[in-house]
Amino acid sequence: MVIENLTTHQKALQINLDAGKFGTFAEIGAGQEVVRWFFQVGKAAATVAKSMSAYDTVVSDEIYGATSHYVSRARIEAMLDHEYPLLVQRLDQTRGDKDCFFVFADTVATHGRRGSNTGGHGWLGIRFQAHPKHTPSQILLHVQLLDSVTTGEQDALGILGVNLIYGAFYYNNDPSRLVRSLTDGLRRHQIEVDLIKFSGPAFAGVENRLMALLLVEKGLTHAAMFTAEGEVVQPSEILGGKPVILERGAFRPVTNITMNMIDGALGQIAKDSTKKGDPVTVVEMTLNNLMTGQEVDREDFLARADTLASLGQMVMISDYTRFDLVASCLRKYTREWIVMLMGFPTLREVFDISYYDSLEGGMLEGLSRLFQKDVSVFVYPAKGSREGELETASSFVCDPEMKNVYKHFLENGYLRDITDYRADQLHIRPSDVLAKIQNGDASWETLVPPQAIDIIKKRRLFGFRQR
Repeated sequence: MVIENLTTHQKALQINLDAGKFGTFAEIGAGQEVVRWFFQVGKAAATVAKSMSAYDTVVSDEIYGATSHYVSRARIEAMLDHEYPLLVQRLDQTRGDKDCFFVFADTVATHGRRGSNTGGHGWLGIRFQAHPKHTPSQILLHVQLLDSVTTGEQDALGILGVNLIYGAFYYNNDPSRLVRSLTDGLRRHQIEVDLIKFSGPAFAGVENRLMALLLVEKGLTHAAMFTAEGEVVQPSEILGGKPVILERGAFRPVTNITMNMIDGALGQIAKDSTKKGDPVTVVEMTLNNLMTGQEVDREDFLARADTLASLGQMVMISDYTRFDLVASCLRKYTREWIVMLMGFPTLREVFDISYYDSLEGGMLEGLSRLFQKDVSVFVYPAKGSREGELETASSFVCDPEMKNVYKHFLENGYLRDITDYRADQLHIRPSDVLAKIQNGDASWETLVPPQAIDIIKKRRLFGFRQR
């Protein structure tokens, strides 16, 4: 029986009192903070088969195999892969008919271990049987521990771990509810969950991209990512130590301009001796761009994600309203150069003083955050009001009080024009393309990349009609 609004103590005790769950706890890096709850509340002998911490790296490697990163997806999966078969091997004959076996694991670096005051991070996972003798299912998640005090990080990790185990057993039929329950007993400034992945028979119908979206919607993180193959990833797995090109937009639908903007920037960067290395290209959608009325249309979100996937694009979802917030987010994961792409109308918005009303330091504060070291903005031109006229970063006239600031960014290469553009398609507006798709006007096919055309037509995305 599921009881609502339980405390962490009550959740741990309910699991202990539920005689059908028995498992192993393997925790590395922040003390055995999760299993501690099950010992403290009593009746732990009904739940805990084994508790261990292979804290020393040599010991850890001897048990789970050698690794170059001890706080990583590879390490958490190695821990689950080792401990779960071992648990079943030892206990299936005596307890397998009546118990659901599970292994909970975490591998964590607190801020003290990393030598900073910015908090730690960790990977948590649970592999469990929803019913005795059944094939196990699994949940993996990555957490940022935001407390500046190690004991605060440890406390938050313990609560999160109990929430994860409780959710796995009692909310596995409702993954959205499970996600929402992860922060029970926690405050937003204590943790950030930026990845969750469900797999196995208990989650056969779960779309992990929607779960990534839910993390952002419910405020568990500011940004989540997934690959073109639909694999949810933690940003450092993809962006760590690499140059980044980011284009943000609604992508409803993706158009030729979307891809020409990326291709044009890549062409210019290839000729720029100051920008070395192969960049990761990311397209970003904000919650504001995903809203239909007061809520996110999930079917529409997946349509956008699928068309971007057909073009091989990595996707980020965020709740960032301004570009400077995106730049700061990316800078957490890489010290290499970052290029942000935008069309001319967006440039006008970014250099509008009202864009920064929420900042105490106003526009100057926002621009200083946007144009951090090795961050630049490439601008795609737009058609001007007069025949043959182009609106570009070079021709833009900003407010008089910001004229010299703008000139500084332009002359020092923080702002650059994308010079390789398709003049014949500068008129493209995604809203017009969407209307053509929905009205059965086949001319939309000249405005959208071929791969996206195929998937839109085959799956009748975005309200596609054919005359």
